[in-house]
Amino acid sequence: MTRSVQALAYARPSTLGSSRSGRSLGLETSGGLTPAGAEAHPRFFSGFLASPQTAARGLLAVADVAAARYHQRTRPGSLDPVVTGNGDRLRFESFSGCNGVYARLDVLREGLDGADTGHGTTNVDVNNPLREALSRLTGDDPLHLRVGPEELAVTTLGGSVVEKKVPLPDRWLRGFAEAQVACAGFDLRAELPAAEAVRFLRTLPRAGGASARGPMWVVPAGRTLRPTTRPVPGAVCLAGPDRLSALQRVLRHATALRVYGPAAGGAGGAASAWEVGLPGMRLTLTLSPDPARGFSGEGGVLEALAAEDSAADAELVSVLLAWEPRIDPWDLSVRAGLPVERVRAALTRLGTAGRVGYDVAEAAYFHRELPYDADRVERHNPRLVAARELASSGAVEVSGALATVVSGERRHQVRESDGVLSCTCRWWADHRGGRGPCRHALAVRMVRRGTTVAGGAR
Repeated sequence: MTRSVQALAYARPSTLGSSRSGRSLGLETSGGLTPAGAEAHPRFFSGFLASPQTAARGLLAVADVAAARYHQRTRPGSLDPVVTGNGDRLRFESFSGCNGVYARLDVLREGLDGADTGHGTTNVDVNNPLREALSRLTGDDPLHLRVGPEELAVTTLGGSVVEKKVPLPDRWLRGFAEAQVACAGFDLRAELPAAEAVRFLRTLPRAGGASARGPMWVVPAGRTLRPTTRPVPGAVCLAGPDRLSALQRVLRHATALRVYGPAAGGAGGAASAWEVGLPGMRLTLTLSPDPARGFSGEGGVLEALAAEDSAADAELVSVLLAWEPRIDPWDLSVRAGLPVERVRAALTRLGTAGRVGYDVAEAAYFHRELPYDADRVERHNPRLVAARELASSGAVEVSGALATVVSGERRHQVRESDGVLSCTCRWWADHRGGRGPCRHALAVRMVRRGTTVAGGAR
């Protein structure tokens, strides 16, 4: 697995403190992008939380996921959560170390006591002493939140810093983009009131139970959800129910549980999103189709990355982004003068650089700027790299709806029917298109479009 090291430098540790003027939570920031450009310690917010205890529990839940591995648990995760200011809300995001769980806490305007936020994206320090302090937080006395250095400290950051060096596997970068693509295909499947939500989540199997026997499915039944052994119409996959354990942090504050997923189909697992409504906030966990299957290998971004115009379209669309909390592809289509399908492909490509995410609750994209390199993600995507090599080496011969791809000593037949490509290779036999196109089908798509090298060049 290709890895790099991301250095996080904080002016001081994040702390939860008290003084005569009340309690304060200071979250220190490390390197980020804002409308003014790159900043070493961006400052996004200074104001009061409407529900301090709830916010503390939600932030801990996001930190729990960042520190967890739900598959091969011997190696903990270590990447600090990311925070984005979108003008009317703060979004805290993390990914599990195993790449199979994506967590996000949206603190909305009403959760911020009506205060506006700045714009930008950065990592925030959530250290062990802070976690312990947040765990002990009781009551709902006013709590002042500061994201970024204090006003006075902004001018005095030349001193010592707190440094963390964390491994950043390429599969984590791909995971953010693949989770976004999966969520864009979800619909709301069920909504449970608070009491039923708590009852359902507290009765889920723990690690080593049902999750070890294969996917679990649930289907709406009145005001609750009931398990089912197969993906009947309306069912949602819950693969590895113990991976929802971080939601336990906030159950006492829950107002509802909303469940999102794709249309059920096939006996295999499927991704799903589980959103707990909170006063002025939302906590959402998105699960991969299987605990042993991270998001990075799902292949949902491959078609967009291979498209001839996607690089140029993404560059155009990126200029039109302005840290919006809600991005409407139809509006972007008008402003960019592009068909909406190309805008969606451009947003998918921007997602590979961490520049957009997707909010299932609002069925809308949002702008953020993670410090990732889209070209690097593309270069280290094995199927995409292999497909480009096949396409550029003359290994693809197209004849109408049928194409032949020579790969090593094997010849694979790729057939197109109603715009869908199938292949005679083992990947297609195993997944039937459920994890994106195989390298052979992707190479055929490139040849037909005239795209054989990175970036869409001919």
